[in-house]
Amino acid sequence: MNLYDIDVVKKILSRHGFTFSKALGQNFLINPQVCPTMADSLNADGETGVLEVGPGIGVLTKELCRVAGKVVSVELDKRLLPVLDETLGEFDNLEIVNGDVMKLDLRALMEEKFAGCKAIKVCANLPYYITSPVIMTLLESRLPIDEIVVMVQKEAGERLCAQVGTREAGAVTAAVNYYAEGEMLFEVGRESFMPSPKVDSVVIRLKIRREQKYSVKDEKKFFTTVKCAFAQRRKTALNSISNTMGISKVTLAEIFEELSLDKNIRSEKLTMEDLINISDRL
Repeated sequence: MNLYDIDVVKKILSRHGFTFSKALGQNFLINPQVCPTMADSLNADGETGVLEVGPGIGVLTKELCRVAGKVVSVELDKRLLPVLDETLGEFDNLEIVNGDVMKLDLRALMEEKFAGCKAIKVCANLPYYITSPVIMTLLESRLPIDEIVVMVQKEAGERLCAQVGTREAGAVTAAVNYYAEGEMLFEVGRESFMPSPKVDSVVIRLKIRREQKYSVKDEKKFFTTVKCAFAQRRKTALNSISNTMGISKVTLAEIFEELSLDKNIRSEKLTMEDLINISDRL
């Protein structure tokens, strides 16, 4: 069954009365090179468990089943379950879970489904509208995963993998960098999807840090500081933090002076160490 053939895909979807949902960000891959490359990038084997988010019609899922010992795919759209039964029925190392990845107890799911696996990885073609929430949920939950390989909107991928302290960096950049090391793997053009989106995509890898790289006094305060620093990007970091955290500019000015930071510095110029030092002093 060639799931890269548009006519085949249309017939399968028509047979099940399925129509695309813009609300769920459903764009299915029809480029035959993308999914095998994503799956191979995991360096998985028979003792690897892979969690997939949003299998769609199963194009990437088939490749994950090829390289991994066990694959669990979480699909929110109940309408796709009979479609997946048809497209993926041949695989005995696959389990489809109908649910919202943002609401599931992922730790319990992994303990149950991946018992005996020596490594657990996440691989997905994420809908654009839930890219950051899903990634942050996976990271903040401190799940027993080694890496996350996902396809995301190009602009989002560049921000997720940017170096903190550069123009491309944002609040999510610092948050991701706190937990993982990001890298861009390869680009995917918009023509690789059906329906074709208006933007290009990119596949990235987030390698989870085995040991904590950064030390902060209060994680909650750190992430609040980061969020507030980038909340008003047109303003200076001092003004943005002051306006959104309700801290006096005089107090912040003293902290910036103590850290030898220019009071007019923009947030994208702040390094991880700068953000941590500001947070610790707050």
